[in-house]
Amino acid sequence: MDILRIENLGVKVGGKKILEGVNLNIQKGQTFVLFGPNGSGKSSLLMAIIGNPRYKIYDGRIIFKDKDITKLPTDERIRKGMGIAFQNPPKIGGVKLIDVLRHCAKLGKTEDKIEDYAKLLGMEDLLNRDLNVGFSGGEIKRSELLQLMLLNPDFVMLDEPDSGVDLENISIIGKAISKLLEREKPAEKRNKAGIIITHTGHILNYVDADYGVILYKGRIVCMGDPFDLLKDISEFGYEGCVERCLKRS
Repeated sequence: MDILRIENLGVKVGGKKILEGVNLNIQKGQTFVLFGPNGSGKSSLLMAIIGNPRYKIYDGRIIFKDKDITKLPTDERIRKGMGIAFQNPPKIGGVKLIDVLRHCAKLGKTEDKIEDYAKLLGMEDLLNRDLNVGFSGGEIKRSELLQLMLLNPDFVMLDEPDSGVDLENISIIGKAISKLLEREKPAEKRNKAGIIITHTGHILNYVDADYGVILYKGRIVCMGDPFDLLKDISEFGYEGCVERCLKRS
């Protein structure tokens, strides 16, 4: 069963076309990795899926759990089971991390998991700090992921969780993402699905994604084994990788 179906999606930002003719089907239990050069529209795709009003859908549809959500506001999409971890979340003085976590846990019905997940992500000593204020890059990434785990969405979007963090942090983050996406379970028993944007591919050392997708010049142009795509990107660059992919098809 498709948990997310994107049909011929076109997106504009500030009147400029960013995405055009994007089609993507993700089934329950599947994890996709999204590759693409800077400016190709990767983050814009996630913003359109989550319903950020700056990203105007001018064509196509977004179907989530068999319901057309193209015109739904973000809060309703969250209630229906979507969740996102941003690449550069804001720092909010005067708002304690623990208060945000309690709100997420209430929505996700995970109130009994706050302590366990905070320990898993090494955040126990930061719970009473202002949200992301004075946090290192790795701590901000872990803070975002902790909120997402407690929100307990059915469909997870992660915007470059492996960028700007050291090896210790990527290990912690990668293992938590694997748990969030139920990758330790047999495929037929997984209920979570997701998209992970990555440039480096480091996250693949911890999350065994099902498919890799290349977004190039606003369009999805290639899909395949994520490790094979990453190898081709490293060896031939994006343009060369896309050419090889089109020849195979």
